[in-house]
Amino acid sequence: MDDVTALSPAERFRIAMDLFQAGVDMMRQNLKREDPHATEEQIEERLRAWLGHRPGAEFGDSAGRPGEWPRKRR
Repeated sequence: MDDVTALSPAERFRIAMDLFQAGVDMMRQNLKREDPHATEEQIEERLRAWLGHRPGAEFGDSAGRPGEWPRKRR
């Protein structure tokens, strides 16, 4: 299929999850290359830290000011 809009929401979600996993796998390999003597536990710890750090999205993924969650009703 050439048109991504022809895919079902489930298919698009599966593709997104596959791409996410590919990114995680690539970062894991990068961390192993950076420190070939690191244990698997150290690599996984560094990977978790990387996944938790989001440069440019410290307050979320959208524009605007940070808010509280859950939102308080006025």
